[in-house]
Amino acid sequence: MKEQTFIRNNIQKWERAETVVGQAATTSPATLAEVYVDITGDLSYAQTHYPDSQMTVYLNGLSVALHNVIYSNRREPARRFITYWTREMPLVLYDARKLLLISLLVFLASVLVGALSQMADPSYCRLIMGDNYMDMTEANIANGKPMGVYGAMPRMSMFGSITLNNIGVAIRVFVMGLFTSIASGLMLFYNGVMMGCFSEYFAQRGLLGMCLSTTMLHGTLELSAIIIAGAAGLALGNGWLFPGTYTRLASFRMGAKRGLKIIISTVPMFIVAGFIESFITRMDYLLLPERLAIIVPSAVFVLFYYVYWPLRVHRRMDRQLDTKQTDNI
Repeated sequence: MKEQTFIRNNIQKWERAETVVGQAATTSPATLAEVYVDITGDLSYAQTHYPDSQMTVYLNGLSVALHNVIYSNRREPARRFITYWTREMPLVLYDARKLLLISLLVFLASVLVGALSQMADPSYCRLIMGDNYMDMTEANIANGKPMGVYGAMPRMSMFGSITLNNIGVAIRVFVMGLFTSIASGLMLFYNGVMMGCFSEYFAQRGLLGMCLSTTMLHGTLELSAIIIAGAAGLALGNGWLFPGTYTRLASFRMGAKRGLKIIISTVPMFIVAGFIESFITRMDYLLLPERLAIIVPSAVFVLFYYVYWPLRVHRRMDRQLDTKQTDNI
């Protein structure tokens, strides 16, 4: 790779690293460590390919500054927990925005595949969902309670089992990234197919509106979290599949850290979704406005925290960087 191309591909990352050094007192140790790994990886590459370049000298100075910040004795800020969720996590999500989009597209495509397959073969749902589950669903429909499955268990035990199961699904989607990002994509695809064929099954019986207004009470958060977990799996898989200028091990470690942080962000969503599914979804007497009062805020939260807020935090950092560069002129 030509030196100018290497600089052009990485200059924004180095400028942000300078900002991190300048704001070390309020930056989390995890962020400092991640930036340090990034810069030392670039420094290693530069020392190998451009040993006499001023750019190599610059990266060496930047890595030394980061090293001194990381290993200096400083007290952990009291607001560590808040800054983690309001700044550190959004920046991770911003960096993973393309993976989030890919995961969403894979899921939507799989929902369509599931729906079309059920349209072509009315027994397809049994293949995906299992005979026992479908027999129970058909019995509930015959008894006039199509969504009766949500009231089949005691509330507290359902809350515990549903929440743990959903978190387990997310972790499996993430861990499948160890077998390449394609493996995570396939697991995400399977979950989308389940959603698609199940929805079409109810549509064929004229119950699609009831199905969606019920399942999306908890599904807005739950399905969003599974899609986000898919992005985490893609980050893990891409880490060792596409190392770029880093060693494969260093790239894998960065991908694993990024993916793990993304997975952590879904845990509160799964807990809230489990609560809604166990205590509210079973209330089949709720009117549509009451259901929308839960579905709409859930969707707004997902869009705010995973789309709007990461973009805003990123732009704020860019403004701080521009201000710093102006002050240095």
